[in-house]
Amino acid sequence: MKLNPILDQLGAYPIAMIQERAHTLASQGVNVIDFSIGDPREPTPQFIPDALKAAVPEVSQYPLTGGRTELRESIASYLGRRFGVDIDPGTQVMPTSGSKEAVFSSPLAFIDRDADQSVVYGSPGYPIYERGALFAGAQVDPITLSGDFVLRAGDGSDEQWSRARMVWICTPHNPTGAVTSPTELADLVERARDSDTLLMSDECYADVYEEDAHPGGPGSVLQHAGPGAEGVLAFFSCSKRSGMTGYRSGAMVGDADAIAALKRLRTATGTASPDFVQMAAAAAWGDDAHAAERRAIFAKKRATLRPAFESLGMKVVASTAGLYMWVSVADDLAATDQLLEAGIVVSPGRFFGGGGEGYLRLALVPTVAECEQAVSAIKEALS
Repeated sequence: MKLNPILDQLGAYPIAMIQERAHTLASQGVNVIDFSIGDPREPTPQFIPDALKAAVPEVSQYPLTGGRTELRESIASYLGRRFGVDIDPGTQVMPTSGSKEAVFSSPLAFIDRDADQSVVYGSPGYPIYERGALFAGAQVDPITLSGDFVLRAGDGSDEQWSRARMVWICTPHNPTGAVTSPTELADLVERARDSDTLLMSDECYADVYEEDAHPGGPGSVLQHAGPGAEGVLAFFSCSKRSGMTGYRSGAMVGDADAIAALKRLRTATGTASPDFVQMAAAAAWGDDAHAAERRAIFAKKRATLRPAFESLGMKVVASTAGLYMWVSVADDLAATDQLLEAGIVVSPGRFFGGGGEGYLRLALVPTVAECEQAVSAIKEALS
């Protein structure tokens, strides 16, 4: 069968291969603890499914692409509480079916495939930045990160920035948990505007952080974009904040002209969350207490696992926010294999692009009890 050559070029999603091996081990009776995919196991707070059930109508009809007013207002209110920004829910908010599809499809609205445009992103990073860019017809131009794994305005040449139609940043960063400082965010906004480049900020993990390391939480690019957020879009998600990965609900927020273009695109593709999911999301964005409770649970998981690696002389890099731990090892493929044989499933850093070699990513998805159980297996496998 003839396929889109990009599909063949990209091949299988790399983490799927690790998952297949893990499933084989589990079928053989091995007790498997899976840190590979960011899908937390804590129950969704009860008020969220209650809101969903209450919103299921007798007659099912198509949802509006632009989203329900209640949801857009709830998102704007959350952003005001969390970041102190004034967002117009009518023109600056676009609800999405999770963040992954939004990240993937957004380049389709902005890339001119005949204009030799590129998409810039930090590597290692979320693989969907690359995949969405390629399917939209853009060139990809990753900037290799190291050290603290923060993409800064000074990274990349003037030529890279001028050629880029969009630049992706991620804070807290997937896969490393690094956080971009307020000064660095402001510098990125300035450089993007100087080069007429859209700045796309993936902030899906904004409410998952260690409070001692980040009092008040990591900042948002929206705090530095000014009124109207010209040339800036931020991406948010209910998945980790509220334990709603299966609900598929997120949002794009920022430049009203960009939001209008995305609405036109999404109307053409028929992409919109069901109304009852939107009402559940509106309830979730309207409550901060449950997010704080979940944040404390993830911090406990980090505190349980970090000493296991440090006792082996392995440095845990960044990893004070987001859903992940980023651990320095001699050989990420070999360490992944050693842990997998012991029933511990992790992702080798190179799966997230150049610059990830020599690191492991652990998604903090097993329960606290499972993390405690994993400690001895980690020590035994890697010692």
